[in-house]
Amino acid sequence: MGEMNVKKLSDAADKIEYIDQLVGDIEALDLMLKTGKFEKSPIRIGAEQEFCLVDESWNPSNKADDVLKELNDPHFTNELTRYNLEINMEPYVLEGNCFSELHAQLNDLLLKAKEAAEKVGNKIILTGILPTIDTPFLGLDYMTPLVRYRVLNDAIKSIRKEDIELHIKGVDEVNLHHDTILYEGCNTSFQCHLQIDPDDFANSYNWAQAIAGPVLSICTNSPLLLGKELWEETRIALFTQSVDTRASTFILNEKESRVSFGMDWICCSAADFFKDAIIQFRSLVTTAFESDSLSELEAGITPKLRALQLHNGTTYKWNRVCYGVSDGKPHLRIENRYLPSGPTPTDEIANMMLWVGLMQGRPKEFEEVHKVMDFKDVKSNFFNAARYGMAAQFHWNGELISSHDLLLDHLLPMAFRGLYSMGVAPRDAERYLSIIEKRIRSNNGSRWMVEAYRKLVKQHTVPDALKILVATMYQRKEKKYTVDAWQLPRGDEYEVPEELRVVRDFMTTKILSAQENDSAQLVLKMMEWKNIHHTPILDNNLELAGLLTWTDVKYYLDKPEEVKKSIRSMMKTDLITVTADTPLDEAKSLMEKNKINCLPVVNGAKLVGIITSNDI
Repeated sequence: MGEMNVKKLSDAADKIEYIDQLVGDIEALDLMLKTGKFEKSPIRIGAEQEFCLVDESWNPSNKADDVLKELNDPHFTNELTRYNLEINMEPYVLEGNCFSELHAQLNDLLLKAKEAAEKVGNKIILTGILPTIDTPFLGLDYMTPLVRYRVLNDAIKSIRKEDIELHIKGVDEVNLHHDTILYEGCNTSFQCHLQIDPDDFANSYNWAQAIAGPVLSICTNSPLLLGKELWEETRIALFTQSVDTRASTFILNEKESRVSFGMDWICCSAADFFKDAIIQFRSLVTTAFESDSLSELEAGITPKLRALQLHNGTTYKWNRVCYGVSDGKPHLRIENRYLPSGPTPTDEIANMMLWVGLMQGRPKEFEEVHKVMDFKDVKSNFFNAARYGMAAQFHWNGELISSHDLLLDHLLPMAFRGLYSMGVAPRDAERYLSIIEKRIRSNNGSRWMVEAYRKLVKQHTVPDALKILVATMYQRKEKKYTVDAWQLPRGDEYEVPEELRVVRDFMTTKILSAQENDSAQLVLKMMEWKNIHHTPILDNNLELAGLLTWTDVKYYLDKPEEVKKSIRSMMKTDLITVTADTPLDEAKSLMEKNKINCLPVVNGAKLVGIITSNDI
């Protein structure tokens, strides 16, 4: 859940105290490892479920705090935005029916959340990125009003000293700047925890890295952002960029992102692993400390290593090493952060079982995987999986092999062996891993979403298609079908009430625009060639300055001698504009009242779209 009572690490005295605590934590960790104080058995598993809240229009809600009050349950906690919450589940010993028991607990807590959400007019969606998230839901007023998140946002911005850049290219492309870390809040995951033996730390962690790409490929569930089709698991790129403290420079920057897969195999102890993270990444936050870890250890108390936990909570390896204390004993675990939320609880438990089974089923030839496989191949596998999902090909043990064949022929049997070796009930193993097998032979969450969205946009506007998509996802989840059995939307799963229509629902964002100093002749010809009736004109600051209309085109094309005028002298500058959230009826009335057929859509002085009488 992370420390909530934090402040920005900026004051000199705070820095001195924090670093003293951090160094003490590392020394205490080193000492506990060397004296064998860590728990090695039984091995436990656990999970954290992040989920989205939507309103009656299937848009992101702002009522997470209201839902949390209704719940009044310590299993639930805030996340970064007002439309996300997180469930922290109880751990289970890895044996017997542990996965079905974890599944039952998850279902109970989700049902409780569903009932609380319904009381405030909300619904729960399980998905890696909620398709209906758009720019209005990414302002500071949608950030959870907890000090922790404001402090983290301010700390990252102060290090970067410039806006956060997002550039993700898939089938479509998103390229924009943002002034907060709110894009991190678009991501929702199902984080899985597996306790590991500290004596086998490096080999266990390296193996977790090796299997990450193939596991992710069958679990992808986040192909859409802002109505754009990007990576099969867009969360990987989005999370990396949304909290990146590295500013762009003219000098090659060799630093690693705070969200990363890693730079190489590790061959060190857990203490050395944490030391490297401290060296690589600046600490961002601190808190009040009542005592120090070495003193607690001398007094026979297992320390919580709070300073180290604070630092670890602001670095985001996709396989993150976590320290914890259970029943007074310290333990180490790997937190799998790359698995997305959804699309159903059953799919999530199946994903988790595949990962845990592979972690426990590591064959002898991969005991020291760093001697068998090249790390750059493993890292390439991970990003190939994020980009292409089940279409990825992997470098695996000297071969180039498809995701389909690697999973079916090698990894699924390996996962079964790993689960059986831990005493997991065969009925449980067969139930959940058969879901993975069916998914391999049909489609995973991202593939279903892409096909569903492409079908819907043929008959609906993009905003409507996204809302119908989310409504369909909710309905399929409620019927408890796993994603391999989901049918594509019919298109009538949701209809936007006319009174809720806004300009955003019908405006055009693919706009032919021009600048004041462009060739007037060329601009007019382009309008004629493409039968474009309205062209917004931008100034040197790329702000809306005027509008050329079809009336202008017809007038000047009949008078070639006048085409040599500047666009500035031709365009209309007395413009009537609207915002994306202007009610559609209001936009229609403005057009009728002013006898015009086009309204530029602006955000401040910036053009974001146009809406015409034809659109309406």
